[in-house]
Amino acid sequence: MKKILSLLLVLVLAISLLGACSKEETPEPVQPEKTEAPGTDPAEPEPEPEPEPEPEVEDLVVANLPKSVGGAWFNRMAVGIEKYGADTGFEAFQTGADKGDAALQVKEVENLITQQVDVLTVVPVSPESLEPVLKKAMDAGIVVISHEAQGITNVHYDVEAFDGKEYGAHLMDQLAAAMDEEGDYIISVGSLTAKSHMDWANGALERQLDAYPNMNCINADAFIESNYNQKASQEKSAELMRTYPELKGMFVTSATDLPGYALAIEEAGKAGEISLVGNGLPSANKDYIESGALTFLGCWDPADAGYVMAKVGEIVAKGEEITEGMDLGVEGYNSITLDGNVIIGKAWRDVTVDTLADNDF
Repeated sequence: MKKILSLLLVLVLAISLLGACSKEETPEPVQPEKTEAPGTDPAEPEPEPEPEPEPEVEDLVVANLPKSVGGAWFNRMAVGIEKYGADTGFEAFQTGADKGDAALQVKEVENLITQQVDVLTVVPVSPESLEPVLKKAMDAGIVVISHEAQGITNVHYDVEAFDGKEYGAHLMDQLAAAMDEEGDYIISVGSLTAKSHMDWANGALERQLDAYPNMNCINADAFIESNYNQKASQEKSAELMRTYPELKGMFVTSATDLPGYALAIEEAGKAGEISLVGNGLPSANKDYIESGALTFLGCWDPADAGYVMAKVGEIVAKGEEITEGMDLGVEGYNSITLDGNVIIGKAWRDVTVDTLADNDF
């Protein structure tokens, strides 16, 4: 009997223990606390990523194509192209035909496209003739920069040493002073298709008509086209003096042709009697300035223009911006004016017998 009671007691105790365990709650798992990344605020938007810097241009090939090669003006431009290459370490060279011919320039642009140059700088014989092939160059990824071609379309930028009509008006002021503001004169341009020459000539004529009524341009309706030929210009100058014995002045835009006009005046013994004002290189006209056959020389340094064209091409190739007032690092282009895609400097120089020594190029 005692054994039975003992067994019953053990059984009751076991049942009681099982009931107590069944009433205990299973603890819920503890969730870890959320923490913000250091330096972040959930209420603020994530900061914009820093823009990546423009890639450095490690190599660049710059080709300069002037109206022609071999003459004093564009030989001087080549000096600027070579200096740019030496300063930057980039390959920079000048190429072209030995005469100003638009068809030959088109052909040379085609060659440079085939060569896959990075930058093409060009002084067009005829901007209109070059437009299609320059567009082709741009479509091929070549940066195209022009000079003496204000108004040209298919270029990234056109670089001008100054405003063309202002330059022409300035030179006319010098001719008017030399002619005592009266008498007959002629205007000669290198080519009727040369945009820069026509701008200077038209600026000069407009200035004369506005300010010097007693002067008369005998070929106002048809400027003489000298075609960049010094010998032919010398002959033309002699012919003009024979045809118009009362002629008092000559206004010449072509740097190639100006010495021909001056030599004819010198040979005719009319230095000081006929006033000659034009555009050209001091070195090519030094003797005529000193003899008085050339009254006043206007110019800008083509070496500087070549350097600036190459520099602008480099800036564009790097994806950087050209801005108003920008300093391009060359005298006369330290605070440029920007008119659309035309870069205008203040780089003209006045050369007379008194300032010749200061302009030794």
